[in-house]
Amino acid sequence: MTEMIKYIPLNGEDKNTYLRYLTTTDLPEILELQTTVYEALEDKDRLEPLDEDEFLTILEGDPLMVGIFHQKKLIAFRAFLNPAADEEGLGRDIGLTEEDYAQIIYSEISNVHPDFRGNHLQTTMGKIIMEQLDATAYRYVLATVAPGNIPSMKDKFALGMRIYKVKEKYGKKLRYIFCKDLQKSNVSVKDQREIDMKDIDGQIKLIEAGYIGTKMEIVGNEWMVIYQK
Repeated sequence: MTEMIKYIPLNGEDKNTYLRYLTTTDLPEILELQTTVYEALEDKDRLEPLDEDEFLTILEGDPLMVGIFHQKKLIAFRAFLNPAADEEGLGRDIGLTEEDYAQIIYSEISNVHPDFRGNHLQTTMGKIIMEQLDATAYRYVLATVAPGNIPSMKDKFALGMRIYKVKEKYGKKLRYIFCKDLQKSNVSVKDQREIDMKDIDGQIKLIEAGYIGTKMEIVGNEWMVIYQK
């Protein structure tokens, strides 16, 4: 499945930038791009890189990894993963049971070349993958994001994902755990709270009280997270 599936308008160059599914033959470019993105990060904790074997596991499974090419060079990729028995424990973290594990899919990793940031490529890729997901096979889309990783948080909210947990993962690195229930429509909101993103303890208490994080906004110079229930 290496054919182009969608042109991506980028600075008006409709025919030079396109999206397609990735295969094992793309692995060298994938690893090269991940290195470029990681080295450009000021805060390296914001990205949990994958190794070659982890990428191969994704690429050799269901077609759940797409890439965007500009003039035939890979500039962005996004991978979803069908995990075996909720390998990273994200479902368990938010209260899902073993019966739910078969319906879990992870939004695993997204990379966009520094030269092409600001074009919403991460969210574009996510929407395309989620539109093509088999809703009868998958119900829960899960992901982790480091607090303060504003582009990634914006992306998850734009995809309809919500914060259900804040906890340490991956060697005691603080992470939001996002989830989107593909079978659940929006429910009425009875109460809403706005809290500073840096107030982790306060957010944990809201989640324990039954709130979920539904969006974010900037107030003055501070990012706030909106929690509802």
